[in-house]
Amino acid sequence: MRSFTTFDLQYAHRFYGFKGEAQYLHGHTGVLTIEVEDSINPGVNMVFPCNEIQKTAWALLKNFDHALILREDDPLLPSVLAVYEAQGIKNGAPTNTMKGEAFKTELATAYPDCRLVVTKETMTVEGMIKIVYDLLKDKLNIAKITFTSGVNAASQEYKPVGTMDRCPRCGIALVDGACPKCGYKKH
Repeated sequence: MRSFTTFDLQYAHRFYGFKGEAQYLHGHTGVLTIEVEDSINPGVNMVFPCNEIQKTAWALLKNFDHALILREDDPLLPSVLAVYEAQGIKNGAPTNTMKGEAFKTELATAYPDCRLVVTKETMTVEGMIKIVYDLLKDKLNIAKITFTSGVNAASQEYKPVGTMDRCPRCGIALVDGACPKCGYKKH
């Protein structure tokens, strides 16, 4: 069975090197849906609590919300960073409270202090799905990811890696045999 949750993401990007309207810096509202698959957890009668899927994913995904997403070879990138430096906001500002966990993967690097994500490839709906899966595949038993942005949409199905060891009281994944939420310890 599957549990799923959705995220609304507001972001700006451009398709560097593209010959069309998308070559210009522009913004989107994207909707990301993550489906998690597992067996029904006895005791709590659910696959995985949707609010826990949300918390686990949002810790990293909030880096994409109200962020600028540029490809690493985009000539705008040094200019944006120079402007942020001149304004004194490159290394953060008191008003920047939506910071997620910084990350660096083969596909993308998040700079939460300056609301910037730098990608290896052009940020398309397909590219977002690849990045999200890469970030969350070890944290959630992902069965499918769908991302829509404007009139663009894509989805990818995955074979879940098996069952995750979860707490019989609240359904969330155990960390080293213990529940980080309620303190349950597996015997």
